[in-house]
Amino acid sequence: MLNTILSNLYEKDLRVLIEEVKQFKVEDNLWQTTGSVKNSAGNLALHIIGGLNHFFGATLANTGYIRTRDQEFSKKGVKREDLITGLEEVIGIVTNTLNNLTQKELEAEYPLIFDGEKKTTMFIVVRMYAHLSYHLGQINYLRRILE
Repeated sequence: MLNTILSNLYEKDLRVLIEEVKQFKVEDNLWQTTGSVKNSAGNLALHIIGGLNHFFGATLANTGYIRTRDQEFSKKGVKREDLITGLEEVIGIVTNTLNNLTQKELEAEYPLIFDGEKKTTMFIVVRMYAHLSYHLGQINYLRRILE
């Protein structure tokens, strides 16, 4: 049951994120920062794509995805359409993975150490949702500041 709720929430917020990316009037502003803000909306979108592909795709669904976390923050100028495609693809990975997890699998130990200790899969999928929401808010705020 929790997996179905989370699947719906992830999809909803990732679709809101896609709309945020589309709402940038000037595409180059996806890669701009201001003041003490260090990460652009584009880099945060890449970070979300990379993180969800890693924590859900590679680790839980065995997709073979290999994360290059440093590039999530250093890569610039990725086309808006490519960000949207990456977000659309990660929606499928996250929702399919969540919808296929059993209660027993959710309660089981997550295969990787997270923040220096073992956690349950349920903890990880809830934590990743909070992380997505945090960055979604940053992207929205940055878009409004820049434009």
